[in-house]
Amino acid sequence: MELDIEKNRKCLNYSKRIYIKRILWTFGKFFFRNSPRIAFGYRNTLLRLFGAKIGKQVHIYSSTVIWFPWNLEIGDWSAIGEDTLIYNLGRVVIGKKATISHRTHICAGTHDYTNPTLPLLRPEIHIGDQAWICANAFIGPNTHIGEGAIIGAGTVLMKDAEAWGIYAGNPAKYIKKRILS
Repeated sequence: MELDIEKNRKCLNYSKRIYIKRILWTFGKFFFRNSPRIAFGYRNTLLRLFGAKIGKQVHIYSSTVIWFPWNLEIGDWSAIGEDTLIYNLGRVVIGKKATISHRTHICAGTHDYTNPTLPLLRPEIHIGDQAWICANAFIGPNTHIGEGAIIGAGTVLMKDAEAWGIYAGNPAKYIKKRILS
C-alpha cells in the first residue's frame, strides 16, 4: 500500500462558507496581531465578530495565533499567553479561570494515518475551569483536561487528564493531586 498524496491535495476539506471565513479571518488576523499589547477587550471583540465565544475579562495576547475563531470558546477570567498556537480546526473549549501559558500548542487537528489519502480530522479539545497549561506544552487532539488540572511545562499530553491532577513529561504522566490551600 502507498500513500495517495495527490488525492489528499485534490480533496476539499471545507465548505465554501468556511473558505470564505478563512479569507476574511486573514484580514482580521492582521488587526488582531498588530494591536497594542494591553488591548485585550479589542481583541476579544474582534474574535467575537468572527464567531468566537469569549467570556468576561479574558486576556489573549496579540502574538497568539488562532486558526478558526468560530471554533473557539473561552470562559470568564481566562488567559492565553504570548506566542500560543491554537490550531483549532476542531472546536476548542477553555473553561473559566483557566491559564494557557506562553508558547503552548493546542492542536485540534490531525489526519487519519490509516487511510492512504490522509483525510483531515477535526477532533475537539476541552480544557476545564481553573486548569493551568504551563509554558511550551503540547495538547493533542481529542483530549479532555479536567477542572483544576495542571499540565507541566514542555509536557506532551495525548490523552485525558483528570480533574485536579498534575501531569508532566513526554508523554505526560500523572504526578500527584493538586491541592489548593
